Order: sequence, then C-alpha cells, then structure tokens
Amino acid sequence: MTGVWLLRCFDSPRVVACTSRENRIGLLTSQERHPTFLELFSRSLPHERSLWRPHFYPYLVAFVPMPLIVQKFGGTSVADVEKISSAARKAVRARQEGHQVVVVVSAMGKNTDELIRLANEVTDNPPAREMDMLLSTGEQVSVALMAMAVTSMGYEAVSLTGAQIGIRTDSTHTKARIHSISTDRIRKALSAGKIVIAAGFQGIDEEFNITTLGRGGSDTTAVALAAVLGAEQCQIYTDVDGVYTTDPRILPEARMVRQVSNVEMLELASMGAGVMHSRSIEFGKKFNVAIHVRNAAADIPGTLIVNAPESKSRAVSGAACVRDEARVTLRGVPDEPGTSHTIFSRIASQNVPVDMIVQNVGDSGRVDVSFTVLLSDLPATLEAVQKAGEKLDADEFTFDRKVSKVSVVGLGMAQQTGVATRMFQAIADAGTSIQMITTSDIKISALVSREDHLKALRAAHAAFELHVPPPDADPNPLPPPVRPRDAVDVVERLRGMEDLTVDGIACEENQSRVTIAQVPDVPGTAARIFAQIADQDVFVDMIVQSCGRDDRVTDLSFTIPQPQLERCLAALDGLSRDFGCGSISHAPWVSKLTVSGIGMRNHTSVAIRMFEALASAGINLEMVNSSEVSVNIVVDGEKKDQGMNCLREAFADARQ
Repeated sequence: MTGVWLLRCFDSPRVVACTSRENRIGLLTSQERHPTFLELFSRSLPHERSLWRPHFYPYLVAFVPMPLIVQKFGGTSVADVEKISSAARKAVRARQEGHQVVVVVSAMGKNTDELIRLANEVTDNPPAREMDMLLSTGEQVSVALMAMAVTSMGYEAVSLTGAQIGIRTDSTHTKARIHSISTDRIRKALSAGKIVIAAGFQGIDEEFNITTLGRGGSDTTAVALAAVLGAEQCQIYTDVDGVYTTDPRILPEARMVRQVSNVEMLELASMGAGVMHSRSIEFGKKFNVAIHVRNAAADIPGTLIVNAPESKSRAVSGAACVRDEARVTLRGVPDEPGTSHTIFSRIASQNVPVDMIVQNVGDSGRVDVSFTVLLSDLPATLEAVQKAGEKLDADEFTFDRKVSKVSVVGLGMAQQTGVATRMFQAIADAGTSIQMITTSDIKISALVSREDHLKALRAAHAAFELHVPPPDADPNPLPPPVRPRDAVDVVERLRGMEDLTVDGIACEENQSRVTIAQVPDVPGTAARIFAQIADQDVFVDMIVQSCGRDDRVTDLSFTIPQPQLERCLAALDGLSRDFGCGSISHAPWVSKLTVSGIGMRNHTSVAIRMFEALASAGINLEMVNSSEVSVNIVVDGEKKDQGMNCLREAFADARQ
C-alpha cells in the first residue's frame, strides 16, 4: 500500500509527515494533520525498512494511505500535442495534491474514424478481429505521448496497453465485455511513485487476441479501473461542462446539473445522453464509484454521478432522445405461454439489444408484440423476426425505420401522480402523435416519428421546467466518502465484472389492469385519457400503448392499485362516446413481476430468461415492458406465487 507515516515529534505535540523515497519531512500542528497534511506532503511509502531509523518507531501515530483517483481524457481532450500537455498538467497537479494517479486516454481526435476509413478502403467487410488489432493502435499512440508529457514535467510515468494491464475480456470482437482486471502491475507502478497512463477501449481474450470494448469503451475502462483499484473517484474529462438536463447541442436551453443519481444517469446514457456510455455507468453503480464529469478545457465544477439525485422534490431530472431507432411489430401471434420467448430468443442470438418492448392484452387468442432496436441493428433483427414469425404462424410483421424515442427520467416520478399526463399533453400540444408508450418506475418513453423528435423533446423538457434549477438542489455537492470494502467480497464480485447483476425480484400483487381498445391514434388522446384518470386521484403505474394499425387506432393498457379500480372505471365512463374509443375491459386482479438490476437492456438474456421461465410454468403474459434497470411483466394475479418462484430459480446465479 502507498501512503505516508505520521510520527510524533520528540517532546512536542507536532506531527512529522515522513516518507523516505524523497526524504521529505513536514511539520504540522496536531489540528492540521488531515487533509491538509496529505495535500502538501504525501509521497510513496518505501518498502526498504533499512531507510527508517529505529528510534522513530516508538513515536508512530498512524499510517495514512494516499488516496487514488482515476482521470479519463477523451479523444477531443488529447486531439493534439497542446491538449495532451494540458491533460498531463492535470495529472501532475493531482499527484502534487497527494493522490496516486491513473490516467486513461482515448485515441487522439478523429484517429479512430481515420483507421475505420482506411479499413473500409481495403475491404467492404473487414474481419472483426483485424479491426480490433487496427483500432487498438490509436490508444497506444496516445498513452505513449501522454507518458512523455508527464515525464517532461519532472514526474515519472509509465504507459500500459490493455494487455499489459491485464484487462481480460470475452472474445466478442469490436464490442467485448470485461471479465476481469489484474491490478498487480498498476499497483507496483503506483507504489514506485509513478503516474500510470492506461490505454482505454481495449483488452485481451483468453487466447491473447486484442479486443476492443465498443462505443464508450474508454469510459468503461476508466470506471472499471477505478472500481478494482478502490479509487475515491473517477474524473471523466470531456469537451462539455458536465451532465445536462438534455443534450445542449440539440436544445440550447438545457441546464447543467451539479449532481445526478447513477440510476437516472444509466437511463439517460442508454437513451443517447452523449456525455458517458451506459456500460461505464453500470460499473459505477455496481461498484459504488463516484464519477465526476468535467470539461478538460475549463476549470469549472462539473457534475457528480453518485447515488443521490439533484433534487428530492422534482419528479423529472432529465430528458433524452434516441434519434435513430427502428420499430418492429409482429401481428397476430398466439396469445399463449412461450410466444415472447420464441421471438426474443432469436433476436438475442443475433446479439441485438432490444429497447422498448410492448406487448398488449390479446384479443381472440391473438396478440401483437412490438419492440424497438437501434436502426443499425435492424437488418439482423428482421432476419430473426422472419424466422420467429414463420414458427408462430404470425399474421404479418411490419417495421418502421423512421422513428425516435423521447423519454423523461426521474427518481421522483414514482411518488407523484400526473407525471405521464404532463408529458403526453406537452407532446400533443406540439402537434406530435405518440406511436408507442412504455413506462417504468423512473422513466416514461414515447415513440414518435423521426421528423417530430425535436419538437417532442423540447416540449417534454419545457413541461417539467428542466431549464430552472430546483430550489432544494445542493449548489456545491461533494463526492461521498469512500467506504471500506470487504476484500473477499470485492474479489468475488470482480471475477465477472460485466456479468449480469440482479438486485431484486419483486411482485406488485394488489393491482388491476385496464385496457381501452381502438383508441384513436391522434395527438392528445392519451393525454386526455390520463388527465381524466388523474382528476379522480388514481395512481397509474405501468402504461403500455401498442403500435397503431393501418386504420389509425391503437390499444392502451395500464395498471393501477386494486382499491382504485372502481374510481378509474367511473372516470372512464362515457369514454367511447367522447373520444370515439372501442370497448373498455379490465382484470380486477393482476400482479406485476419485476426483475431489476444493472444493464438489463445490454444483457439481452434477462427478458429471455423471464419469458422462458414463465412459459415453462404455463404462465401467460398479459403486458410486457422494459427499461435499462428493469423488465416488467403483468400476469394473472392467481399465478403470482408460481411466477415468483420460477423467476427466483431462473436468476439464482445472478442475484447479489
């Protein structure tokens, strides 16, 4: 371990800060021992005990380990020699302040794009393994130059590739997942007083092939290293000031927040918030790493990503948009156990993450299933869907490549009514039609046409006044103190760093389901319906609106607390006449089964396991939706205990 010894001076209340590597001694009063002491006098703890005078030992006060921070600099922050020198100065400053420092860097500027261009000039279909070999060279250039810059400033530095560090991954080239990270070489270098410069974005598999971690891979490397090294925080230096309520490049009125919860950020990152990639947020949440997003070119506070939100009173903390999505719908599949598993297991075999999943209540033994994927994954998805449709004897499958998903996120919405109504009304007022709806405890998502995505995002952002700071926000939040970790527990959890982690399997049992058939698929209908329900003080939980049919009608289902069913039905009385809807049906007793955890969407196996487990028990699915942190399934209330037992057994290997 690296740190300093505190020694009591002879016949004096003063304390000596002593390290032998640079033979530096500082005298401080007892009131100034910490943290000023660390900031001024910390250096490496020597391993050579012969350098210590024996008569010092009786006066030992304590050993204080040096805090460790990880700094990450993205491509724009190391785009040229001047910016590399600026980043090196930040690392040196942190070292002077008494920290051990690990720096993770990306490839310089547009270097990765240039390498991809070269590969595409050679061949239209470059092998994935060779792409990893090629792309990994960008970071090797950056780490070497950064180490040279630090050395030129009078401090020792060593550059290490992912393989030299010992970052082990699976063999999924171009988007590998981390299995484990060895810390031996890094800790040895840190103990020697060196600043470690680590290549982001890369690792090696069991066959020693170079692998890359895909989009946002350097963020993932940085937070993963912070986790395994027990860093007090991970500083992400980028070209923006911090995390905003939405993308400021799209909406200039976006506001920078000083603090955001990792759960909220996980949802925002998965929906296109470009500051950080969702996998890095997963690591931060899973291993309790405080992440500090800062601008590499400006000395401003930035944003802390920790366990607590910016405001406890505000329902919504941010809005985001995934512009390039595609919607796929299978119509007329059997409304029976096993149908969803048949569909999504085939999609998962193509390693395609599914985003919004909407399965509404069936009619005459048939049901429609809709979902979205990234537009780039549409070809592989359609191939899988065609095979699933043939096996299920589906009526047809359709797709739309010109859709976008607009979402609002906030921990506070789970305790407040009318949040969905405000969002739907705002989008309707903007003249935008909603094609699909899904909700979770902290997120509401609406699928809109791509040409309307900007209007819908601006309307949602304004509806929740996200441009205005909440009155209860802390203007100067501090990262939480690093809690001592049980060494055995940490080692056990790091064996499969990106393995699926399930935090809980829960059941909301006292619920009712209401379905409104043939709802006109026009702007404002959903807002008017839920406003009418909210007026009766009915709390709506899960909402699913399926994709509309050619005759411009859709089905809308939602769950509510069972004691509020009669009030809800009374509120909807006369709806068919007023809005031109079809019949209103309900199930007085349903249960919502939820599997929650980290990386639910990236781990395509989560929904598959749930569908398979419930199908094997003969339990049919009435409603389905998903988010980044949970997958929710509504089943018959009489099946709740059987369903819970099935899910506990199915996820026994993944539960914390």
